Amino acid sequence: MPDTGRHRAARAAYRAGVGDDGPDLERTADGRYVVVDGRRWRASDPGIPDRLRTELVAELMTARRLVRTRGDAARHRVLDAKVALGERGEPWWEEASDEGRSERVLATARALLRHRPDGTTCPSEVARVVGGDGWRALTPRVRALVHGLPADGALRVLQRGEPVGPRARGPVRIGRGPRFPD
Repeated sequence: MPDTGRHRAARAAYRAGVGDDGPDLERTADGRYVVVDGRRWRASDPGIPDRLRTELVAELMTARRLVRTRGDAARHRVLDAKVALGERGEPWWEEASDEGRSERVLATARALLRHRPDGTTCPSEVARVVGGDGWRALTPRVRALVHGLPADGALRVLQRGEPVGPRARGPVRIGRGPRFPD
């Protein structure tokens, strides 16, 4: 596919951290898709807060660059970032199934952790990405989902830097587990 001005505008908008909200991008009437050279692409979830959208778009761009050098070994990173942004998986404008919501929660946590290689993420940040205006009600489900994962898995729940169980009270963070997929 030729590199048109519209392609360059879309990439520039993504690099600038504005996702698909760039002024030069055509949208469908319902706002669910952007149109590039007559082809529809699912738009990012507009309910994602700007700061978190910027991080997820940065992770997506990093993952795309890694696909060029590592090939298929890095495609899971692109998929996680796109699911987190709402561009893949169940449509963000429909009521999500438990399975679809769980997939997006885990993809969001992994994408944010990859963007913060030495850091952690708060369950409320993940809930804000996935839950839109109803994020507060989703936060306990995010905590429960991550607690329900195997202890030797990709993610773990931390309090003051130490792994904790599901009965932990107070603020917790989501961190990388020993089997975190880089």
